[in-house]
Amino acid sequence: MNTQEVANRLVELCRQGENMQALKELYADNIVSKEMPGAPNPVIQGKDAVTKKSQEWYATVEEFHGGEISDPVVADNHFSCRMKMDCTFKGQGRMQFEELAVYSVDNGKIIEEQFFYSMPS
Repeated sequence: MNTQEVANRLVELCRQGENMQALKELYADNIVSKEMPGAPNPVIQGKDAVTKKSQEWYATVEEFHGGEISDPVVADNHFSCRMKMDCTFKGQGRMQFEELAVYSVDNGKIIEEQFFYSMPS
């Protein structure tokens, strides 16, 4: 798959609520995931570690109220999407937030993801 096809597939799966399938199907084994400075584990590497991070995040969610992902914007081997979520987190209450996700693709797989968002104060 080229970058546009990877981007389209990621958006398709996320819109279906199949985020873990997207990780399984589209991510390279040596994926690097970067969160904002100050976030727990701001940089992790490897598909197993990224899968674990995602599973741990989903475990903190008590209820999903909604979400959306924009169409991807593609440039060469990179693409970005804006993501919005409305969730109730266990012990933290309901929060609405958005982030910009930027991905790098090589040989038909996502090799890097980086998320930009405001950290709660």
